[in-house]
Amino acid sequence: MGGDSIKDTVRDKYGQAALNVLAGKRGGCCGGDGDCDPVTSNLYDPTETAALPHQAVLASLGCGNPTALAELHPGEVVLDLGSGGGIDVLLSAGRVGPTGKAYGLDMTDEMLALARENQRQARIDNVEFLKGEIERIPLPDATVDVIISNCVINLSADKEKVLAEAYRVLKPGGRFAVSDVVVRGAMPEAIRRSMELWVGCVAGALEEEEFKALLAERGFIDISIEPTRVYPLGGRVMGAFVRARKPAA
Repeated sequence: MGGDSIKDTVRDKYGQAALNVLAGKRGGCCGGDGDCDPVTSNLYDPTETAALPHQAVLASLGCGNPTALAELHPGEVVLDLGSGGGIDVLLSAGRVGPTGKAYGLDMTDEMLALARENQRQARIDNVEFLKGEIERIPLPDATVDVIISNCVINLSADKEKVLAEAYRVLKPGGRFAVSDVVVRGAMPEAIRRSMELWVGCVAGALEEEEFKALLAERGFIDISIEPTRVYPLGGRVMGAFVRARKPAA
């Protein structure tokens, strides 16, 4: 499948997930339907989400909790790539405080509408949701202290462009701190060709060493990948926290 086909499929699936949430149902699991699987279950401590709108929690389709691992500080500017219903943006806004700001970027109109409604209900001002693609971030160079993302980069058909854009918008010394699905070893070609598994966060996942190499090629330093959860797929597919840094000027 070409990049445009993948993007259209992802947009349609996540748009439907947002509509599911508005109807009072879970959004699904990494874009899937029905009960949550181990990829998306039990990622947030209830004390973190207690003050958030219920729909923000229902719409969570991630594979980790980047806000808990990114070590956000008051006054920082944070960008969430593929922000969905906004749970990580709203949590980040609380961590950076009123002197900081949290941006959410998403390409799906339904998810953006849901996220903005969640922001309104939460009464959080230091948040802005942007429409756009993670391969073309609509922000100027060197404007963000921290980039987070939650199980979204694996959905892109052009990960090199995503990482190049992340590098561009980070300030010197800025941090890349994302949760994503990562593979150890080779993935069978049949899985790579499966669109349903791609939208379900598996087929598009980068191999661990390939992810590190792509980050280094873009110019990132201090690269590390920390497994946070291993899934029952032969032990080769895992949720992981990926850290890197843009060199200081």
